[in-house]
Amino acid sequence: MTQPPDNTTSRIGKARTPSFTVRPPGTRRALILGGLALAGLLLFQSVRVVPAGYVGVTFNKLSGSLTTMQEGIHVVMPGIQQLNLYDARLQEVTLASNVEDGDEGAINARSKEGLGITADVTVQFRINREEAAILHKQLGRNYLQTVIRPQVRSKVRDAIGQFGAAELISTQRQQVEESVTKALEDEFTRNHLVLDSVLLRELKIPESVAKAIEEKQTAEQQVAVENNRLQQARIAAQREVVKAEGDAKASVAKARGEAEALSLRGRALRENPQLIQLTVAEKLSPGIQTVLMPSDGNFLLNLQDLGGAAAATSARSRTSAQTGTSQTGAAQTGAAQTGTGAGTGSP
Repeated sequence: MTQPPDNTTSRIGKARTPSFTVRPPGTRRALILGGLALAGLLLFQSVRVVPAGYVGVTFNKLSGSLTTMQEGIHVVMPGIQQLNLYDARLQEVTLASNVEDGDEGAINARSKEGLGITADVTVQFRINREEAAILHKQLGRNYLQTVIRPQVRSKVRDAIGQFGAAELISTQRQQVEESVTKALEDEFTRNHLVLDSVLLRELKIPESVAKAIEEKQTAEQQVAVENNRLQQARIAAQREVVKAEGDAKASVAKARGEAEALSLRGRALRENPQLIQLTVAEKLSPGIQTVLMPSDGNFLLNLQDLGGAAAATSARSRTSAQTGTSQTGAAQTGAAQTGTGAGTGSP
């Protein structure tokens, strides 16, 4: 009779048999390297750089919050935070007739009298770094198209409409720039932008209007020249009147002085009759030899006889002088001889 197999022995034999899982020797190393590569990739994607002149705005997808990041290295959570870069350097937008680099055309406006004016304008600006997150949320990257260009066109038109065509091309150009600048500063500040300057490059008016304005200005200049000449003529006439009045006053003063001088001279002659003879003698010419002079009666005075008598008198005076000189010399000679003799006779 055949005995059944001993199942206990079979189970015991199976339980005692060990089982091993054999893995390839490079699998573990590959897992380690893969983990390191993934960690490096995540680290590389989380480190972000905000370049110089830019400002970054990070958006957290989980919380929906916005954070402003300045220049430098920052850590961003990949897949959760998104970094947006904005150029914070000085920028410009030009609205001119010659469209270049995406700039729009010139601004067409109306002057105060309704004339067509074409303006070329350049606006320089930058974004407000501190409010870059709000700018990103409210305006986004298209702030040039949504804010700057429409506002520039509107404010330039408003400013030009306050002035006449002649003023715009002559004296009020600076005032137009100031008006546009003031209006844009408020709008830019409200939209988190900083206005740097407004450059009014050119203002064009129709040629017919420009010609009429030029002719008007030429006529005004001619009128000014004629007024200047008229004023000069008036000044010259006034100068002549003043000169004539001065000459008249001088003549009156001179006549008054001569009259007073004659009055004083007549009074002196009345008080001193001898002055008449002195005056006549002073006025005589050397060629007149005889003169009639009143002195207790009329008589003739022969100047030749007076001249001869004067000559004789002069000669006698000279002779007397010479005689006196001779006598003085003789006396001096005698005195000298006497002194000599006295010196000789002494022992």
